[in-house]
Amino acid sequence: MSRIETALNALKAQNRKALIPFVTAGFPYVDITPRLMHAMVEGGADVIELGVPFSDPSADGPVIQKAGDRALALGIGMTQVLAMVREFRKDDDSTPVVLMGYANPIERYEQKHGTGAFVRDAVAAGVDGVLVVDYPPEECEAFAAELRAAGLDLIFLLAPTSTDERMAQVARVASGYVYYVSLKGVTGAGTLDVGQVEAMLPRIRQHVRIPVGVGFGIRDAETAKAVGQTADAVVIGSKIIQLIENEPFEKVGMVATNFLRTIRKALDA
Repeated sequence: MSRIETALNALKAQNRKALIPFVTAGFPYVDITPRLMHAMVEGGADVIELGVPFSDPSADGPVIQKAGDRALALGIGMTQVLAMVREFRKDDDSTPVVLMGYANPIERYEQKHGTGAFVRDAVAAGVDGVLVVDYPPEECEAFAAELRAAGLDLIFLLAPTSTDERMAQVARVASGYVYYVSLKGVTGAGTLDVGQVEAMLPRIRQHVRIPVGVGFGIRDAETAKAVGQTADAVVIGSKIIQLIENEPFEKVGMVATNFLRTIRKALDA
């Protein structure tokens, strides 16, 4: 059983919802990420999604794109991201960490370090799951099997436009949890329609037996609480990036902790 499955099963047994914050690795300062991850756990994070910077993201809105560009300018790539997870693991052996990003950094890492190097080194660093935005389920069954054999989960996105066929395809290869994108568009775009989320989740659960997290458009305690009524997990990214982007180094962790505490309190209510 993976760390992700263990964490989500424990929350379900307590009738609690998972809080999954997202931050871009190496943002807003090159060496702040492990410290920021610990701060998010202190604020109530149950799983951490760590964004791997990439120059041509297709699902990221302007806020996360800007964060990724800034991290790339600071020299952050997959090697540095794995080192950040290793550093985090020195003091936290229980909080699951998911790398979220795109195929190119993974494939480039394998070109440089050899076939199988990404999975091998991700396991060694303490990664628990991978969400690759541009790996469709029908084209990555071998990669999913490789991850499962190493004890890692492969997480997929579903969207308001996903068909029953696509949900079934995802269900065959996904593990850990499924991430439902609540909006048509990129991260941070639009206004969340809670009613639409409530209508969609039963459809997803006809096919998917693992937990369903909801993200894109969740920006405060009120929307998090509303989504948490039906979802198994709430994912928040763009709002955190906005809150920390202009803070001095020593205040970044505190700002993230305080914000997530308000979300945790709302979900637990």
